[in-house]
Amino acid sequence: MTHNVTLIRGDGTGPELAAAAKKVLDATGVKFNWDIQEAGVDIMEKTGTPLPNEVLESIRRNKVALKGPITTPIGKGFRSVNVALRKELNLYACLRPCKSYPGVRSRYSDIDLIVVRENTEDLYAGVEFDAGTDEAKTIINMANGNIRPDAAISIKPISPTGTHQIARFAFDYAVKYGRKKVTAIAKANIMKFTDGLFFRESAVIAKDYPQIEYQEMLVDNMCMQLIQKPELYDVLLFPNLYGDILSDLCAGLVGGLGVAPGANIGDDIALFEPTHGSAPKYTGQNKVNPIAIILSGMLMLRYLDENEAADKLEKAVADVIAEGKDVTYDMKPNRDDPTAVGTSQVADAIIRKMNG
Repeated sequence: MTHNVTLIRGDGTGPELAAAAKKVLDATGVKFNWDIQEAGVDIMEKTGTPLPNEVLESIRRNKVALKGPITTPIGKGFRSVNVALRKELNLYACLRPCKSYPGVRSRYSDIDLIVVRENTEDLYAGVEFDAGTDEAKTIINMANGNIRPDAAISIKPISPTGTHQIARFAFDYAVKYGRKKVTAIAKANIMKFTDGLFFRESAVIAKDYPQIEYQEMLVDNMCMQLIQKPELYDVLLFPNLYGDILSDLCAGLVGGLGVAPGANIGDDIALFEPTHGSAPKYTGQNKVNPIAIILSGMLMLRYLDENEAADKLEKAVADVIAEGKDVTYDMKPNRDDPTAVGTSQVADAIIRKMNG
């Protein structure tokens, strides 16, 4: 069977990372029909937008996409292309496995956590009003003196609908992959209506899965627990903002974003991407680590039920990392190690391991 897949090359170092992942995935023996698309800051001058309509049309048509990293300006410019893709395609579930691989420098070992993050609501819904606007003033007037008059406002929507679908995704994942426990994380002691709703509605879904242990944890306590006793946790269920923050914490437990794959999944569309940024200062230097996007491709193989190929690919990646020879500078004990190889050479080494 040939799988139709949209390949979004991204910007910055994205195109070279996407090329490395494509080369490795083609070498698994799985057949792909790649629909190559462009998005990000590099095409804005030509298209007037970082996310052309043809990109969305391609993903809707193919149902599966692999994406290189895309730059998001900080505090100015266009809103995140990544957020726009999730909202436009209703990719409500962000999946970020955080797994230890021997050979990756970390203070921890044997970490195997699954971060499941709601993708469409919370403070990332994009409902903001600048200081001094009529909308901000209206909300301030409704707040009975609890908001300063010169404040900007962000709205935090959390709904039963959004919570039900992300909680069900987390429990279904736990069942499919033999996980034992789902922990919902929020700050319901302070935000009693929004985060309280997230706990309450997650517990409703948990009742449909009696074979899976369910617990609730306050987000500040969860940060401490993950540093002190990460082995006690399994699948972590978050609303949007907390999930974004703690997924990076979990990535730090296993060695950083360079080995952290990701997926954004809806009812019938899935987009796979590394969790790190586009590192534009390294553009064209064949320097950055492709492991995260290659492992994202491994997640894509599992989504496509190509599990034998996924297992072969993950083992090859693990072998290359453990050997420590054909890895990029960031995975060497000394980042100035002259034996570090480039992006494409890591891909070639993984292919050799698969074929060996």
